Amino acid sequence: MKSFPMFIRTTGRRVVIVGGAEQAAQKARLLLKTDATLVLVAATLEDELQALVDNGRASHHPDLSAQCFTGAAMAFIGTGCPALDAAAHALAKAAHCPVNVVDRPDLCDMTTPAIVDRDPIVVAIGSEGTAPVLTRDIKTRLEQMLPQSLGGLAALAGRLRPAVERRVPRARRRAFWSWVFKGAPRDAWTRGQERAAARALKSAIEAGAPPHGETSGQISLVGAGPGARDLLTLRAVERLQEADVIFYDRLVDEEVLELARRDAERVFVGKHVGAHAWPQDRINRMIVAAAGKGQRVVRLKSGDPGIFGRATEEIEAARAAGIPIELVPGVTAASAAGAMLCQSLTERNVADTLVLATGTGCASDPAPDSTRHSGPGTTTAFYMGVRHAGRLAGDLMAKGMPASAPVDVAVDVSKPGQRHIGTTLGALAETLHGNDVSGCAVLLVTWPKRQHAHRAHDRGLAGHDASWRKPAIAL
Repeated sequence: MKSFPMFIRTTGRRVVIVGGAEQAAQKARLLLKTDATLVLVAATLEDELQALVDNGRASHHPDLSAQCFTGAAMAFIGTGCPALDAAAHALAKAAHCPVNVVDRPDLCDMTTPAIVDRDPIVVAIGSEGTAPVLTRDIKTRLEQMLPQSLGGLAALAGRLRPAVERRVPRARRRAFWSWVFKGAPRDAWTRGQERAAARALKSAIEAGAPPHGETSGQISLVGAGPGARDLLTLRAVERLQEADVIFYDRLVDEEVLELARRDAERVFVGKHVGAHAWPQDRINRMIVAAAGKGQRVVRLKSGDPGIFGRATEEIEAARAAGIPIELVPGVTAASAAGAMLCQSLTERNVADTLVLATGTGCASDPAPDSTRHSGPGTTTAFYMGVRHAGRLAGDLMAKGMPASAPVDVAVDVSKPGQRHIGTTLGALAETLHGNDVSGCAVLLVTWPKRQHAHRAHDRGLAGHDASWRKPAIAL
């Protein structure tokens, strides 16, 4: 390292900012996160800086001198004039004040890092001035990982630390704080239940230990989205970072798993349509057993766990065992397919109803009536319908949809190998076979409202009539 990272106390100390325009305002915005006394040194101040003075948040010194820097914790210089910046730097050095000059690394005693602020938890990321874009990218990732409310829990813990030292034996304190920050109090806090978390924490302090037999075990059914990891929700990333064990399906991309804790156990449950290496009841037993041991369990499912993901069975198993469970939604395949095509799934006067249907049933209903809600004014997204494409097309045509109606086939949406195949309803099964589409695909079929009025005319067309449909985007 060429620079040593450290935190400088600002309470009761002055920080000098030299400059009265945008460069100085940028530094002021950063320092406003602290409790430092700000001193603005410039002949005149732009409106934002003047407002700080008017509100009593900063003081204004129009004349630059060495006295401005005497006793200051640090100084930031950004006048926009290289000569004036150099002069101010010399005065600051003469007063033995650590200084940062905007865009002049050769004149900087210190550099400002990218900051993730969860006061009093603060994360600073620096690259010694070599890679600011990379530091901002790391900051963005950390912002996604750390809940906005995390600092509040840390502040509460700080206020209660003296009580913990009085009541909790020294030998048990590490385990106590682990329970606070990894167990039930943090779970409640990050879900917005601050009062419940505070009550639990204070009760445990009074008792000298967390509740007897209490575990931090819980289950999160997390939607991994269609494949691309940057389509995960922030909450999904948080759960992956917290997980002790992750049970995942074959459709979950490896890049998504890379967001998980490195030391989290990963269990592939290997579910395939028609060939479940892990039957559902076994998965239920395993996730409940892991949570019963006090582990944080993530059941990671592609897409949205609440849409054709058999979430109900896992929720019921957890509730029957008294295990806390939550569902974290994900981007479902139909939405990702629409995004891939850059077209809306609904449109006024064309399709005002969106139907999500599955082409694959269960043992008791192997061929569900997947088209029963399809009709004029609907867009139907068929999940797991590739193997049943011929039956689905036949059912739609029997309801009056013409064989010439266009169909969008979205394959492996959001993944590197994503494909869009345009075809017609009558040629759907043949097209899927000819393009070797055998698994992860969504079939999008729109039946426009005005198609109903011209249905007889369309039935008489020998060719493909797509005049009522927006052109598909070739990918």
